[in-house]
Amino acid sequence: MTTFYFVRHGQTEWNLEKRFQGAHGDSPLLPTSYEDMDKVATFLKNKDIHRAFASPLPRAQKTAQTIVRQLPGEPKLSLHSNIVEVGLGDWEGMKKEEVARRYPEAFDTYRNHLEDFDGEGFHGEGYVKAVQRFRRLIEQIAQDYPDDSVLIVAHGLILTFGMSNLLGVNRADIREELGGLSNTSTTTIKTTADHQFQLVQWNQTDYLGKAQDASTTI
Repeated sequence: MTTFYFVRHGQTEWNLEKRFQGAHGDSPLLPTSYEDMDKVATFLKNKDIHRAFASPLPRAQKTAQTIVRQLPGEPKLSLHSNIVEVGLGDWEGMKKEEVARRYPEAFDTYRNHLEDFDGEGFHGEGYVKAVQRFRRLIEQIAQDYPDDSVLIVAHGLILTFGMSNLLGVNRADIREELGGLSNTSTTTIKTTADHQFQLVQWNQTDYLGKAQDASTTI
């Protein structure tokens, strides 16, 4: 049984400004987010993390490095492109209200119809391709580390899409059934004896000691 601890990266300047970052956009982590990363590390210290993987985008990579340095034995960290954020094309760097104004149909699909969110109309990557690459890596890790605890540090959309797919949650029901993902939250998923994925806890943030809002939760 593999136990996955999926962590969303620390809060960035663009998160605070409610801008889309995507697979190519990036912005600096907020100074306060390092305090949150320390809290994640404290939460994970007794989880016997054996291995760690992160998106190579700076916001996720730095989050992972900060956490791993504080874990017992400092588990080996590898970067992998299969868990970079979902490509958001023309939206990257734009504020949500601007996207809503300039791409009303596609933005409505993003907000209310994830079952149809496939990147059309703004040169984005979309759900299907993103989930395929995410799942391919996670299944390989489960095969390579069948009895270990593994840390995965990535991004809000790719984690939401990818983890919900692992759990068999329909695209249309993601937000209602699971909810959002906050910066430096931890979602725990375990593999089962028949190689399925089972949710232990979604979007755990109690260790952060603060309320979450629209600037921290996607």
